[in-house]
Amino acid sequence: MRVQLHRFEDLAKPAPRRELPDPARRAFLATATSLAAVTAMAPEAFARNFGRGAPPQRYPDPDIVSLDKRFKSKLGNTPIQRLHTGTLWAEGPAWSGVGRYLLWSDIPNDENLRYLEEDNHVSRRFRYPAGNSNGNTFDYEGRQIACQHGTRKVVRYEHNGKTTVLAEKFEGQEFNAPNDAVVHPNDGAIWFTDPGYGSLMEYEGNRLPGSATSPQPIRKEAIYRIDKGGTITKVAEEPFKPNGLCFSNDYRRLYVADTGKSHYDQAKSIIWVYDVDGDKLKNPKTFVSMELNDQTGFADGIRCDEDGNVWASAGWVGDGYDGVHVFSPDGTRIGMIRLPEICSNVCFGGTKRNRLFMTASQSLYACYVETRGAHIT
Repeated sequence: MRVQLHRFEDLAKPAPRRELPDPARRAFLATATSLAAVTAMAPEAFARNFGRGAPPQRYPDPDIVSLDKRFKSKLGNTPIQRLHTGTLWAEGPAWSGVGRYLLWSDIPNDENLRYLEEDNHVSRRFRYPAGNSNGNTFDYEGRQIACQHGTRKVVRYEHNGKTTVLAEKFEGQEFNAPNDAVVHPNDGAIWFTDPGYGSLMEYEGNRLPGSATSPQPIRKEAIYRIDKGGTITKVAEEPFKPNGLCFSNDYRRLYVADTGKSHYDQAKSIIWVYDVDGDKLKNPKTFVSMELNDQTGFADGIRCDEDGNVWASAGWVGDGYDGVHVFSPDGTRIGMIRLPEICSNVCFGGTKRNRLFMTASQSLYACYVETRGAHIT
């Protein structure tokens, strides 16, 4: 993907008239209407020093931007903090409530790292090798579940130290490269995406021969569900490359980020929303377009807060866009957290689950917010 760098004032220029297909057009118009009223008040982006010995940040943090009065999560006296730097491509943050630590992946270095809340200590190589794992989560028994690019499997790490393979084939055929997973509290079912990025390159997994001629290394990209008994079912395949996913705060909807624009010209950079009907997904539609003032990046990892807002990592545009975009339940962009790096994923954690952790390329960032994550991780 070609990265374009822009300052925030450039992003604020009116977009030329263009036609977007419904319902993407409706979602974009709702966003544009909200932004038009507040863009003039948003501070411009600047080169920010997060390095050791950097001067303290004056409150309120100018890179936590409110775009709508419904964005009530911004605190006036908390900063964005960089907790760690040194990864190659940070991904898959997941919070362990029992262990009081954040787990995340460095995919190219084939390792999981751990941030401990009690003393701000980062434990390198918490898990190595890690199967080039991307997305991680914890189930309701506190066990880590990982989507491995390198092995093209979904695995669970047991309390006794063993590893259980949860998904490696569907209908006799291997997966492309599972990416992200969530667990439903009612039945313990695990829902995961299979876009296949880990099999398209050696850097994040193992490049497969099929990737030379197709963006589908093995099979059509899709979303799957693993029930308590281990049965795997395909539940949707509308997204070109389904990536991050999360349930709504009431578990009635499933949001799925589509990053298919990376390989398909006809794909849209959007977040889908489905109705959850037991073990099935229904009524796929566009929740929101990631287009902002004629610039389009990607939503990758996503999480929902207790009020139903969707927090989406965002990147591949540049200054003023990359970071986190926050959307209300109706698809309006209501807030942004601007970072100096491409943000790959987000996770709510901390003792009160009111701290937003952000994996961003080479670093791990965090800030406190006046809301809580809707789910355990």
